[in-house]
Amino acid sequence: MKKISIVGAGRVGETTAATLAQGNLCEEVALLDVRDGAAAGAALDILQSAPYFSFDTRISGDSDSEIINNSDLVIVTAGSPRKPGMSRSDVLDINRKVIDSIVDDVTKFAPDALLLLVSNPVDVLTWHAWKRTGWERNRVFGQAGVLDASRMACFIGMETGYSAKDIHTMVIGGHGDTMVPLFRHTSINGIPAAEFLDAEARQRITRRTCHGGAEVLELRKNSSAYNGPAAAIATMVDAISNNRRRILPCISVLDGEYRQSDVTAGVPVILGRNGIESVIEVDLDESEQAAFEHSIAKIREDLALL
Repeated sequence: MKKISIVGAGRVGETTAATLAQGNLCEEVALLDVRDGAAAGAALDILQSAPYFSFDTRISGDSDSEIINNSDLVIVTAGSPRKPGMSRSDVLDINRKVIDSIVDDVTKFAPDALLLLVSNPVDVLTWHAWKRTGWERNRVFGQAGVLDASRMACFIGMETGYSAKDIHTMVIGGHGDTMVPLFRHTSINGIPAAEFLDAEARQRITRRTCHGGAEVLELRKNSSAYNGPAAAIATMVDAISNNRRRILPCISVLDGEYRQSDVTAGVPVILGRNGIESVIEVDLDESEQAAFEHSIAKIREDLALL
């Protein structure tokens, strides 16, 4: 991949830019932020770490939208962050207006790009961005499931003491309190996770996974998570840039899959050079299906507010 643009040079955007550069995942990273000097300053700071992290990625920053010109991928992290006690839905109205402006810039300056949404509420804003672009659904998708799955793996590791490298998890549904961690599709080095975790442990892990972002926010007080999100974004970019065709939980537009249409939600997909190549429908038992449908209903409630 030649050029990746990141809209929003806040903590998530800046950390993502640094992670992409250190991973040599593209030739150029462009940072865009409406705050004068913010993107340029972040870009220069990251560039000054290049001798020690051994990367040659070109990094630039500006407040002029033209900087995203001819991007292969545009990642949107801009928007109003949550404050302690707020839900992701609480920032919907203000962030929808931000997304409108960004999407218009993307269609103008990078009409052939893939579009990755990170701003909250990400399920709803991904659907909104897809509708506004009029693009094929494979080109517009959201980051959440990769982060939620990572948080679930982290909490399983904390419960069991086993290496995070061996823990493989799956989380579907909305990126919020109604997300659905799937223990039946979670394993520790190929062994079903349920063999290591009793019902109470699974309930604790589910609660912490669903409130993983809120827990970080409550502890920090003045900042939501950014290291975890940046790592999750970089994982998705690696799958796209290197055409790995990885199976990852991402926010995708559904068109009949899981009995749902005209809605966006986290589901396992094949992620490669062209974005979402296909949605994978995993078997859900009765309780998992009910939980997923409840999560979808909450997303549709927010969609109705647009």
